[in-house]
Amino acid sequence: MDRLELYRTLYRIRRFEERVEALFRAGKIPGFVHLYIGQEAVATGVLAHYRRGDYLTSTHRGHGHALALGVEPGSMMAELFGRSTGVCRGKGGSMHLFDPGRGMLGANGIVAGGIPIAVGAGLGLRLRGGAGVVFCFFGDGATGRGVFHEGLNLAALWKLPVFFVLENNFYASTTGFAESHAFGTESLVRAYEIPYRSVNGQDVEAVYEAAGDLLEGVRAGRGPAFLEARTYRFKGHYVGDPERYRKREEAQGFPDPLALYRERLLGMGVPEPTLRALEAAEEATLDQAVGFAEASPWPDAAQALEDLFAEPVRDYPWEGA
Repeated sequence: MDRLELYRTLYRIRRFEERVEALFRAGKIPGFVHLYIGQEAVATGVLAHYRRGDYLTSTHRGHGHALALGVEPGSMMAELFGRSTGVCRGKGGSMHLFDPGRGMLGANGIVAGGIPIAVGAGLGLRLRGGAGVVFCFFGDGATGRGVFHEGLNLAALWKLPVFFVLENNFYASTTGFAESHAFGTESLVRAYEIPYRSVNGQDVEAVYEAAGDLLEGVRAGRGPAFLEARTYRFKGHYVGDPERYRKREEAQGFPDPLALYRERLLGMGVPEPTLRALEAAEEATLDQAVGFAEASPWPDAAQALEDLFAEPVRDYPWEGA
């Protein structure tokens, strides 16, 4: 465990998201943005175990996953700005970040939409004899969708290398978990005989250790595993959300993952100047990312229909018929 790298990722996600909020409010980022502030420890702790050859599916709240995976901040920021230098050439935006070079099979604007993609990727790994794992992130709202149950069933039945990560922030948009779910997550997951762990999603080291334990079985070929991270989004469902559905006092029960870990590192003897230097370096990186995005050109209208279809990778028997 590299504690300074864990802190670096926590800090990068937090400050990236704070910049995104300010830039969106200033009218520089189009569409909608769903911030990951408060949930940084989940992506950081889980994806510290990412290896080349692994895959990932994300959600509409996917900036943190992409940054923890190693997607370059400048190309990410340019994508949010809708510029041609973005990781998706400005065509995906906030909710559809996609970076196949790093195994990121896309953020997804459809609730639970990444789950069947992850299971399909897991089947692909199995058929190709690959050694990777598919990290499948989703929120508590996704557990009420049919594809969630279908995905668990197939992954368990075929023992696919899928690591399901539920980021339970207790609200699906504006609806509380208890208002819309008649089941407990653990009992449901164990019904499919999938290994399950629950963890404090505000504690990055707790997430890291729980994820590591579960991933041992997945990488050993014993089938899927399921991690439920109890976390909390400190911001609304989207920037501008009036948040009439919850009380501000609720957040007091969830420590700030960044502040919590900084305090822990100082208590372990990490010098304050070391952390300040790391933070300064990250601020410079993010300043450059914003500058890069602002200076990047808009996409050419003539390229609007490019990248929509993939060329076949092999000949199918019926093509010659």
